Amino acid sequence: MNTQIKQIAQRLHGLRDSLDLTTEAVASKCGISQADYERYESGNSDIPMSFICEVAQTFGVETTALISGDDPHSTAYFVTRKGTGKSVERTKEYKYLSLAHGFRNAKAEPFEVSVEPSNKPIHLNTHSGQEFNLVLEGTMQLQIAGNNVTLNEGDSIYFDANKPHGMKALNGTKVKFLAVII
Repeated sequence: MNTQIKQIAQRLHGLRDSLDLTTEAVASKCGISQADYERYESGNSDIPMSFICEVAQTFGVETTALISGDDPHSTAYFVTRKGTGKSVERTKEYKYLSLAHGFRNAKAEPFEVSVEPSNKPIHLNTHSGQEFNLVLEGTMQLQIAGNNVTLNEGDSIYFDANKPHGMKALNGTKVKFLAVII
């Protein structure tokens, strides 16, 4: 597993330790199985961005702190210049740029997401809240609640993130989209 995932896992462990909680308690509060939580905290498994956002919201910490170890400081505004977001590479196929990583107490988590083409099946996940996706480049297939939706450049979708969802790049080319988790 990549170094970034291992570092996030260490921060998850540190947060749990500082709150004096068991893995079972954290898993229960975040709505996942204890085995899944322990797999994430081990650093040997991909940690879904939606789960990182869920932990941050549940325990009142900044998503940025879990992703990068940095604590955001801006409260009036925060500018992210093109290509300079806080980078998170979950897997070889998925790359995230956090676009609000410097803003304290952000009410939404915006990410620029790049997905490389892959023959792997779509991995579905769920998380609390809602999500907005706007395709910036390429074409993607979004599977949501058992439906397959094809989105082209300029298309957008707003959905209930509690419903199983996942996406993949189509036509053998990378897709880039804005994802806002609310």
